[in-house]
Amino acid sequence: MALIETEEAARRLARAIASDLSLYNEEKIVKGITEDSLFSTLAEEIEEGRALYKRRVSPELFPKNFYDRALVDILIKAKGHIKSKIW
Repeated sequence: MALIETEEAARRLARAIASDLSLYNEEKIVKGITEDSLFSTLAEEIEEGRALYKRRVSPELFPKNFYDRALVDILIKAKGHIKSKIW
């Protein structure tokens, strides 16, 4: 499989992986946000997604943090309705 070479495709992949994390880990996400432990609660899943992302994008695109931005947009911003002591 060829590596992803464009920023747009890398962003799409990052968002797809983050969306899958959100879809399959809703209960953990809610718990992590309410207890202010999201990244430690989902550490294994996040790192598995990061490894997949890194394998699929060119080395030049990986440092641009598209994956981390997608995590914030999809796992945190989209869950702003969940009560939390951090907001």
